[in-house]
Amino acid sequence: MTKLIVICGATATGKSGLALALAMRLGSVILSADSRQVYREFDIGTAKPTVAEQKLVPHYLIDICDPTDMMTVADYQQQAQALINSPSSPPLLMVGGTGLYIRSIVQGMKIPRVAPQIELRSQLESLGQSQLYAMLQQVDPVAVQKIHANDSVRTLRALEVYYVTGHPISEQQGENPPNYPILQIGLDCDVGKLGDVSDGLRLRIQQRTEEMIADGLVAEVEYLCQKYGADLSLLNTLGYQEIKQYLAGDISLDEAKELTILHTRQFAKRQRTWFRAYPQIEWFDADEPDLLEKVWQRINEFMSWTSS
Repeated sequence: MTKLIVICGATATGKSGLALALAMRLGSVILSADSRQVYREFDIGTAKPTVAEQKLVPHYLIDICDPTDMMTVADYQQQAQALINSPSSPPLLMVGGTGLYIRSIVQGMKIPRVAPQIELRSQLESLGQSQLYAMLQQVDPVAVQKIHANDSVRTLRALEVYYVTGHPISEQQGENPPNYPILQIGLDCDVGKLGDVSDGLRLRIQQRTEEMIADGLVAEVEYLCQKYGADLSLLNTLGYQEIKQYLAGDISLDEAKELTILHTRQFAKRQRTWFRAYPQIEWFDADEPDLLEKVWQRINEFMSWTSS
């Protein structure tokens, strides 16, 4: 029977390192659950596994999309489910911090497979949010109950799905949880702390940002800007946007570094809030000196229970 072990949590909590060590013990493979690692050439700024790490353990769902294309949650779910449902004896390790990717798998989200419609979106956006929301109230009163009147992104998406398929998005959503056993392990610094990120995580974020710059993040951003143009949407994401500002002469490299650290802390806080909403996740302190052995013991318990 397929078994899935999820290693999740906020950025810079050491998920990848732990997963690598566990995969080597299990003789397993790693499925990435990171919404930016799916894109080719975005390596340093996304903390993508190195070539050496990928030689130690096979990694999947990274480098599967060109930066000029768009990987939707439905696309990710389809590819991940195909890998999970393929014959395998050891458990699979799904590792990452993109909560929606993970949720699409562990809860079996039903996702309308409607690609973004640029022309349709442009026409709808010209009407304004208040009118769009009124339109949604007419065509999908069920969806309106879950979408705030000021939520332009979800309002637009719901209308887009309706006009493309002819059916309300509320009829095409829901969940169909998988029937294989899943163990969800969350990593955090100062597990009992709620709210803002802990001092330990702040330090980890600072160290990783400095390592990225030392590893050549500036050169990576400069190359990507030259190849794809500075307007590429991925270059407006965390770490890339700040270095792009430095390359444009708007801020100094030190300022870019400090902004990256600040924005990463804010991002980590949002990730913690997301993952804490799911009681199925079992939390471990990322700073525990015997973290690997504690998680390994829990995995053995999971393996024994699911085999009996």
